Amino acid sequence: MKKSLGPYIALAVLFAVCCISSDYFRNPQNLMNISRQVSYSGIIALGMTLVIAAGGIDLSVGSLFALSGVVALQLMNGVECSPLTGLLLAVLAAGATGYIGGALNGTLVSVWKIPPFIVTLGTMSIFRSLSLYLADAGLVTAGNPLFRNLGGWVPFWVMAASAVILALVLVETPFGRHVCAVGSNERVARYAGIRTGVVKFHTYGIIGLLTGLSAIMFAGRLDSISSTGAGLSYELDAIAAVIIGGTSMSGGKASVWGTLAGIFILGIISNALDLWGISANLQGIVKGTVIIIAVLFQYKNRKEA
Repeated sequence: MKKSLGPYIALAVLFAVCCISSDYFRNPQNLMNISRQVSYSGIIALGMTLVIAAGGIDLSVGSLFALSGVVALQLMNGVECSPLTGLLLAVLAAGATGYIGGALNGTLVSVWKIPPFIVTLGTMSIFRSLSLYLADAGLVTAGNPLFRNLGGWVPFWVMAASAVILALVLVETPFGRHVCAVGSNERVARYAGIRTGVVKFHTYGIIGLLTGLSAIMFAGRLDSISSTGAGLSYELDAIAAVIIGGTSMSGGKASVWGTLAGIFILGIISNALDLWGISANLQGIVKGTVIIIAVLFQYKNRKEA
């Protein structure tokens, strides 16, 4: 019980401390800004929950985020059609690009049996280089008057809907149970008749799709996408949120709601550090420390169990 409530207790304590320490923090506008800002990495973190629960890792999501946005905006700008059709094409292109990138990772991991760390480290470089090449290492601006409609609160509600769907998938479907079984012990899962390669493939496909959708909504917020800066460190935020939320780094255990708590913890920390006047260059130290502490707690709980 303590382990399951840990992320939520930490979130509540952190929220209370920030409210007491800063009057502006509890301003409704600031709280709404935090909710919107964490949505983009939060959507990716939900997909990362499945990948890590199945015993994998994905370091390429930040680069795939940039590539999906660049491909989608260039297609929307290059096709002569109505603004609504262009918007729909952009969303489909971003989702498809993300899914294809995830499927590539999934194929290399599940079919070719290459360790996921190595695969996604390699595709991280490939995806980023492709986005830089396609955009001439610059900014791709949207030329669609409807495109900004993808910003605002849309990412937040997409994150909320994705959380509900994935939580139900993990608990109520054979696929969800197979994800945790593969992460817990892949050999035993295979002997039990579970198609472990298929399960792994689908987890990477799902995170790729979510990454693409997150990218197009992020581009909608800014009305553009940067091939150099978009998605930087998103893989770190996603992995950190998953670990803080209680999903085991060794696989076999997943908590979608814990991941949501983790992403809000990271968002509140970043916001509080800004309000306290701490340099953005030092904020990575705090995030890294939080990740290490979360992993230490996992190992401690595992030994006690």
